[in-house]
Amino acid sequence: MKLPPADSELGKLMATLPRAGRVDWIGLRPKRDVVMDEVDEVVAESGGGLAGDRYSGGSGKRGVTLIQAEHLPVIAALSGHDEVRPATLRRNLVVSGIPLVALKGRRFRIGEVLLEGTDDCDPCSRMEAALGAGGYNAMRGHGGLCARIIEGGTIRRGDTVVAIAD
Repeated sequence: MKLPPADSELGKLMATLPRAGRVDWIGLRPKRDVVMDEVDEVVAESGGGLAGDRYSGGSGKRGVTLIQAEHLPVIAALSGHDEVRPATLRRNLVVSGIPLVALKGRRFRIGEVLLEGTDDCDPCSRMEAALGAGGYNAMRGHGGLCARIIEGGTIRRGDTVVAIAD
């Protein structure tokens, strides 16, 4: 995604993030079609993924998947549930307090790890089974963000999420 020039009005607006976010939940997908493992910390491998996740040795564009904590109640309401647990949505990190959409195409830090938002994390057809009929559409626009790991390290529950100034 190409961002507008940093000195343009739109560029200034898009770069304005009034506060840091926080990692609320961490999950790993050890294999396809198995329950996610909830963990308190995980090693992020530069150019790869998260240690213990089935995508850890991938190309890196989808090294980490993130979803907005504030969107979980929306997805629940749109899919007819009282609550949706993070593991149901199969994203690695649940982040609160910072709009993930603002990190698309930008670099950001989670604790000591440097990442770059690469693309929207669109829902897959498996959300129909996970959430019931209409689950796929309930997640559209709320699926989160994929990110590449630029500099590895450990991500911990409670770590801050901060955009890096251009």
